Amino acid sequence: MKKYGIGVINGDGTGPEVVVESVKVLDAVSKKYGFELDYDYLDFDGNRYLKTGVVLTDEDIERVKSKDSVLLGAIGHPDVKPGILEKGILLRLRFTLDQYINLRPVKLYEGVETPLKDKGPEDIDFVVVRENTEGLYTGSGGFLKKDTPEEIAIQESINTRKGVERCLRFAFEYAQKRNKKKMVTLCGKTNVLTYAFDLWERTFYEIAKEYPDVKTDYAHVDATCMWMVKNPEYFDVIVTDNMFGDIITDLGAVIQGGMGIAAGGNINPEGVSMFEPIGGSAPKYTGKNVINPLACIAAGQMMLEQLGEDKAAEDVEKAIMKAVKNDIKSMSAGKMGYGTSEVGDLIVKYLK
Repeated sequence: MKKYGIGVINGDGTGPEVVVESVKVLDAVSKKYGFELDYDYLDFDGNRYLKTGVVLTDEDIERVKSKDSVLLGAIGHPDVKPGILEKGILLRLRFTLDQYINLRPVKLYEGVETPLKDKGPEDIDFVVVRENTEGLYTGSGGFLKKDTPEEIAIQESINTRKGVERCLRFAFEYAQKRNKKKMVTLCGKTNVLTYAFDLWERTFYEIAKEYPDVKTDYAHVDATCMWMVKNPEYFDVIVTDNMFGDIITDLGAVIQGGMGIAAGGNINPEGVSMFEPIGGSAPKYTGKNVINPLACIAAGQMMLEQLGEDKAAEDVEKAIMKAVKNDIKSMSAGKMGYGTSEVGDLIVKYLK
């Protein structure tokens, strides 16, 4: 029997509640398809930091490196200053594990409401490939004359040929794998960010020559946002840098029905990847059995696909689609018509 080592980070707030339901579904589908998931629960969260002052150690990183994949619930504790956990856990894992792709499917399922008038599942079905280890999020920069009237703050966007090229290549190959419109749209700002996106644009069209079956397009980030609202059906695969990707994927989550259904992956195609729901830890809902676990269940589905268990991943997605079409009333916490644990049970029922 094939066996996969899975690191599980419950995280903060409602993270543990949604992870339980995702694991419930993963256990059911792994049993159905005859493979085993060996879970190792990792206490990377705000409670640990508050007790010990430790965010993440080198030993923690080595422990994660030994896994085949990681499932993450949520990071963000109300008693911990913003940025400490996010940088110390999420960004450190992404950078140290070289998870250079953030993959965000933007897909509207039948039965899920979108704020876009007259748009349906046939219109909202694209993927955003975001560069995940460079750009403005490297932390390059600093202050001069801090806390004075002459203060200067510098934040630098770092873009390397290697980082840009491997992100673009992933996008082209993913467009081939999707085999839908087979079109990659580069989202940037070439008219203002004339250094960083000159590199992106030149590399984009050079790599495109290696994929003659894939169409190419370019859109400024502001135009991309407008088209995502007005004509989302235009897109197939969007590829962009770290900062722009962070912004447009949140817009994507809204048009696909909200944070309750949106999942993403931090991917190293040659190493350990990490999958998570897009929404935060939502501490106000902790312990109330009202948070929507579908995004975390969908994160587990993405993890299965990355592990190569395509049939199992397809089954989980079909079960989610049946549940939102037939049963679940809303993607919002407390309005689903089901409790958190009942949603997990519902997905397992459809799997069987």
